[in-house]
Amino acid sequence: MGGKALAAAGGKILARGGMTVSIEGEPPKGRALVAMFESLEKAQAAFASPAYREARKIGDKYAKFRIWAVEGVD
Repeated sequence: MGGKALAAAGGKILARGGMTVSIEGEPPKGRALVAMFESLEKAQAAFASPAYREARKIGDKYAKFRIWAVEGVD
């Protein structure tokens, strides 16, 4: 859900839905997705895009979403 919209906005999916284990703290409940963007601004734009918002309408029927963006390092 939304993967095509994120890819079209320049996102690269690094991990999706596989097994998640906790090293420390609470692991996410359910599926997780990790994506990489060129910048925080591009990540924010991708998740605000009309294509992503449209795909999200379907996902909202089945899941609760938590989305964070973290600035990377060189």
